[in-house]
Amino acid sequence: MKVAFQMDPISSIDINADSTFRLAEEAQERNYQLFFYTPDKLASVDGKIIANGHDMYVQKVPGKAAVLSDAREICLSDFDVIWLRQDPPFDMHYITTTHLLGRLKGQSLVVNDPFWVRNLPEKLFVLDFKDFIPPTMITSDLNLLRAFKELHRDIILKPLYGNGGAGIFRLDVHDRNLKSLHELFSTISHEPLIAQKFIPDVAKGDKRIILVDGIPIGAINRVPEVGETRSNLHAGGKPEKISLNQRDIEICDTIGPLLRKKGQIFAGIDVIGEFLTEINLTSPTGIQELERFDKINVAAMIWDKIEERLK
Repeated sequence: MKVAFQMDPISSIDINADSTFRLAEEAQERNYQLFFYTPDKLASVDGKIIANGHDMYVQKVPGKAAVLSDAREICLSDFDVIWLRQDPPFDMHYITTTHLLGRLKGQSLVVNDPFWVRNLPEKLFVLDFKDFIPPTMITSDLNLLRAFKELHRDIILKPLYGNGGAGIFRLDVHDRNLKSLHELFSTISHEPLIAQKFIPDVAKGDKRIILVDGIPIGAINRVPEVGETRSNLHAGGKPEKISLNQRDIEICDTIGPLLRKKGQIFAGIDVIGEFLTEINLTSPTGIQELERFDKINVAAMIWDKIEERLK
C-alpha cells in the first residue's frame, strides 16, 4: 500500500506523543510505502492533484523522527491512502486543502473524509447534539455576549476556530474583561467567538474519547495544572488513565454512527463532566497516551478499518 501524509514539518514532532508519527510507525510495520509532504506543497495542475515531498522512513530517534529522500513530485491519485493530518488553525488555507483533496474521491481514500472535515467544524458540529452540550453561544455581537455572561455568570470564551487551548479565557462573576477581550479578538480576526457556561468539573479533568470508525475504544483524562482552566496537553494538561462511564457511552452511541457514515475514521470527542464540548476531526490526538494506559494498539485498529474501507 502507498500512503501519503499531509502534515506539518515532521522534524518538530514529539515522537513519544504525536499521533501522526504513531500512525506512520504502524503503517511502516505493515510494509506500506510512506510519503511525506507539507500542506504548502499541495497543488492542482491541469486537473491533477500533486504534491512535492519525500519518501519517508520513520524512526523513534529523538530529534530525527524520519529519514527523508530527496524531494520529488508525485500524483496523489497514485496513492491508496492520503492522511489529512496538519494541525489547525482551521483557516482558508486549511479549507483549500480539503477542497483539493476532495477531488481525489473515487481515486484515493483520504482520511478523514475532507468534505466532512470541512463541513463539520469541531466547535460547530456539537450544536447538532444540544442535549449533550452546555449552554453555548456563537456570535461576534458584544451585547449578546454580555447577556450570555449575565445569565450564566461564569463562562468560557474562546475563538471559534482555535486549537490546542490557545486563546481560552474563563470569565467568572468578578471578571470585567469581556469588552477588552472582544476588542482584542476583533482586532485579530473577524471570525465569531464561542462562549460556553463554565463547567466546574473541568478541575477533575477533560476526557478525550477516541473513536475509530464511530466506535469508542477508550479515553484519556487531561487534568489542568493547578490554577489553570485549560486542560489541553499543549497547554500543560497532564494525561491520566480513565474509563468510560454510562454518560460517555450514551454520547458515543449518538455521535458514532454519524461519524462512521461521514467517513471520519479517526475522531476524538471531549467530555467535561456530563457535557460534550468538542468533536475533533481535523487532527485528533491521544493515540500514544491511550496505548500506554490501556495496553492496546490504537494505530493498528485505525489501519484495520482503513483496509476494510479500501476493500
